[in-house]
Amino acid sequence: MAPAPPPDSRDAHGLTAAEAARRLAEFGPNLIETGRRFHLLWTGLGLLANPLVVILLVASIVSGIVGETLSAVIIVSIVLLSVALDFFQSFRSEKAASSLQSLVTLTASVFREGQQSELAVRDVVPGDLLQLRAGDLVPADATLLSTVTLTVDQAALTGESLPVHKEVGAGVDGQLFAGTSIVSGVAQALVSATGARTQFGAIAHALVEKAPPTEYERGARSFGLIIMRTVVGLVLFVFLVSALLHHDALQSLLFALALAVGLTPEFLPMIMTVTLAAGAQRMAHGKVIVKHLSAIENLGTMDILCSDKTGTLTLGALKMQSAVDALGAPSADVLRWACINSALESGVRSPLDAAILAHEHPAIAAYQKRDELPFDFERRRVSVLVSGPAGVQVLTKGAPESILAACSTIDDPAGPMPFSVDTRQTATDTYERLSRSGYHVLGVARKAVPSDQRVLTAEDEHSLMLCGYVAFEDPPDSSAAEVVADLRRSGVAIKILTGDGELVTRTVCAQVGLKTDRLLLGDDLDRLSDTALTVVVERTDVFARVNPSQKNRLIRALKRNRHVVGYLGDGINDAPSLHSADVGISVSNGVDVAKAAADVILLEKSLAAIYRGVVEGRRSFGNITKYVLMGTSSNFGNMLSMAVAAAVLPFLPLLPAQILLNNFLYDISQLSIPTDNVDPSWVARPRKWDAAMIQRFMFGLGPISSLYDFLTFGVMLWIFNAGPELFRAGWFIESLATQTLVILVIRTTGNPFKSRPSRALMLTVVGGVLAGVALVVSPLGEVLGFAALPPLFFGVLLVITVTYLGIVQALKRHFYASSGLTASRPVDIRQLRGSSAGIRNRVLGR
Repeated sequence: MAPAPPPDSRDAHGLTAAEAARRLAEFGPNLIETGRRFHLLWTGLGLLANPLVVILLVASIVSGIVGETLSAVIIVSIVLLSVALDFFQSFRSEKAASSLQSLVTLTASVFREGQQSELAVRDVVPGDLLQLRAGDLVPADATLLSTVTLTVDQAALTGESLPVHKEVGAGVDGQLFAGTSIVSGVAQALVSATGARTQFGAIAHALVEKAPPTEYERGARSFGLIIMRTVVGLVLFVFLVSALLHHDALQSLLFALALAVGLTPEFLPMIMTVTLAAGAQRMAHGKVIVKHLSAIENLGTMDILCSDKTGTLTLGALKMQSAVDALGAPSADVLRWACINSALESGVRSPLDAAILAHEHPAIAAYQKRDELPFDFERRRVSVLVSGPAGVQVLTKGAPESILAACSTIDDPAGPMPFSVDTRQTATDTYERLSRSGYHVLGVARKAVPSDQRVLTAEDEHSLMLCGYVAFEDPPDSSAAEVVADLRRSGVAIKILTGDGELVTRTVCAQVGLKTDRLLLGDDLDRLSDTALTVVVERTDVFARVNPSQKNRLIRALKRNRHVVGYLGDGINDAPSLHSADVGISVSNGVDVAKAAADVILLEKSLAAIYRGVVEGRRSFGNITKYVLMGTSSNFGNMLSMAVAAAVLPFLPLLPAQILLNNFLYDISQLSIPTDNVDPSWVARPRKWDAAMIQRFMFGLGPISSLYDFLTFGVMLWIFNAGPELFRAGWFIESLATQTLVILVIRTTGNPFKSRPSRALMLTVVGGVLAGVALVVSPLGEVLGFAALPPLFFGVLLVITVTYLGIVQALKRHFYASSGLTASRPVDIRQLRGSSAGIRNRVLGR
């Protein structure tokens, strides 16, 4: 481990740009690799190491050695082309995902050449001078140089559940460590180690555990097992039958292996990745950035969204409206005390403080801070000890209920007036009147203390004098009511979890159509057992005055009830809830600790952005489901056909190279599925993997495909008196046409002529079939082992294909209806304004 630079290696104003560049070159970027990155060589070798691919390559080499050179060349070429295609698509998807993640960058506040600036965390170097405050992630190991009431969350590193107090000095109490976060206070620190040289970097690989599989991943695994069991059974059957019929042993082995490749959905992982990556790109255009592709599925299956009201139901543009005394009269003194408190407190960054300081206010430069008690969610207030023209005093602001409870007198021009029943009620009425008008309200109080007092304690927050209130306006978002209704129609319930008071919460929620008749307060939740909470949380949509631990408890209760829960949060104490939720959502201007915990980052904090993400998540899942349904029905039908053909024909129905070529053309034709439009019914409600529905589809429509294969067998044998080469040519084209074109029927729950596929899908599907026909009828067909087909065959092919697609169209309605995919009231995306209209057009294919 390289030694850290000593403190005297920096000047008093931080590193120079030249020195910082030199150290960046010496120590490298401040990164910790905790996951497996996409590596060209290892990814390519991994694809080549697929057991079926290895066996095919070995078998083809053996085939070449015994004289089947042309067949061996064709097989090797097709296998390598398939691997190259898989590699190329995976590489593109990985690059797309990486480019999206780069849009959300964590920064650190660093002094360089006497100027404080925000740098990307990766550019922090040993010797940098950091400025840290509540909400910041510690970007590197560092030695504390100065602190003000500093507490740090070290749970990620040490497992400690409570914040740890830090101060300048020797030992671990004077050190900050990468991966921890600032809970309260401010600090300056000198970076001592970065990247893998940090304490966190040394144990990062041990700390990173594989995330439990999502519902999506479990469903995909279940589907894969169903297919693999069926494939293995039928392939063994085909090989044994071929051996019993005394077919050439090598050709029988190659036939069985090629059949396994052709019938295994080996491109399913790639199709999933490409589809999710395409969805992520579309979501980025809608100002939604996914940090992990799997988060798209979670967003699409989410059925409950928990959120604060600020910036979602409201515009999130807090503006100070007024400062009044306890009786409701405008007060310059209240504004002054609030401004001093906001300017001098160094704890949690609050938009309320920004709104106060942005308002025109009296001069406060004469006041100096001596100490402070940072805000916390138990006290719900922040206090500063200041000296100034009015002497030494404690200035406190916070939630009105908390301030009122700490006061014993009211500030009056004639002098402090004791709280009586009447005066307390008057002060309470003033606060409640403002709250009912939709204002966010803070209480302001103060207390004179001895002139020599230098330290502030919790005892100093008792017997305060109520000065008055500061009211803030945050108007409801004009589109919020419509988006709430859209989400509700889409099967996503909204639950508001806010720290704001009951009255203002009721007012704002009622304005956007949320029921508030069963509103619960945080104190009410503490009186409920976990069992009772699982019942109450289902019928309650609005929770007010809840702290972070109570929010987390609500999310866990919803998950126990089998809901897929999303949580939108951007504050310091939202990280536990973001971790607990199935899909954690934060915003690009949120605190670092929230962005680090989130799965999805919004470039704008709005319900409309989340709704667009939900629609795109469901669209991606819908397109993957199309591929799965088509693959299961077509592949199972082909397996049955192969099994029967191998048992009754005196020759192999298709040569191994022909099977692989057929499979390659089929796979190429389906690569554009991620671009396809989806019916409204696919996005009408949350959907999960339904293995039972997939099996019904496979065992229901697969045999129908086989019946038309058998019909083709009969036509080739009894009408055209086909030999092996002509038989293979006819079945090659019929098999390719039916299994490829069926996606145009399966892709929609309704009439395929009324639901347009994407241009790319139409092009690749039709192009794949035409390419197959061209290969057979061209001079290359003879090289591939095909014979020229009579013109009459193509008329028969047209009849077989059209009737097959017609039967599938008739039967699919039953399967889709049994799975709720023929929604009588499709999601109405037209309710959304602006960029969401583009989502609607893409979903409906317009």
